Amino acid sequence: MLDEIAAKCKNIILPLPVTNDGLYLNSVYSEEKIELNDDFAELMRSKQVFGGMMGRLYQTSDIWDSIDTYDYYTREEFAVHNAVPTAEGAIEIAMREYPGTVNGSRCLVVGFGRIGKILSHMLHGIGAAVTVSARKQSDIAWILSYGYSSIRTENICDREQYDIIFNTVPMLIFNRRLLSKMRSRPLIIDLSSMPGGVDYEAAQKFDIKAIHALSLPGKVAPKTAGEIIKNTIYNMIEE
Repeated sequence: MLDEIAAKCKNIILPLPVTNDGLYLNSVYSEEKIELNDDFAELMRSKQVFGGMMGRLYQTSDIWDSIDTYDYYTREEFAVHNAVPTAEGAIEIAMREYPGTVNGSRCLVVGFGRIGKILSHMLHGIGAAVTVSARKQSDIAWILSYGYSSIRTENICDREQYDIIFNTVPMLIFNRRLLSKMRSRPLIIDLSSMPGGVDYEAAQKFDIKAIHALSLPGKVAPKTAGEIIKNTIYNMIEE
């Protein structure tokens, strides 16, 4: 029982995300729903509680204000390590869904953050022609230094056309206007968090296949994803 577990444990680890709907604990392997309310929060008193994306949890009870909580999702080492299985998963989708080979294909990576850096490196390594978009001049300089082609994010598809596009930017980049410019009908793999960076209704209208690839670390590399969470929490406890 949950109360028996809480009574025995000093450290409590909650899932990522802690909740999908703001009402119940994210517990897909449980046959019963665990409601997030004052009773649940009361069980966590005097504990160290670790979880991923904790914001909606705090809204379920005022008791959380007096509990020691730590969000491992916000840690830099967690984000950096997660970028590797995310990039591998994105390439796996590309290999499955694109009718040609990734080697020799024209690939656009939108955004040069953690995932964008790792993904560009992997694509370049398997022989893709890699273009990376960014907004900051400092990122453009790094992109060119790594040997990729560069383009300003606001100028995507004004000139060049691509076979596969990977979006890492968590905002609506591929709107109806931009999608209408895509004569090559590329495969779009959207790695950004909800609600995503693509107008999916417009993409369907223009016959462009767009895939919203969420939660890739856990889907493609569950063992590694679990180890990343474990190691991050160990670092937090040690600190």
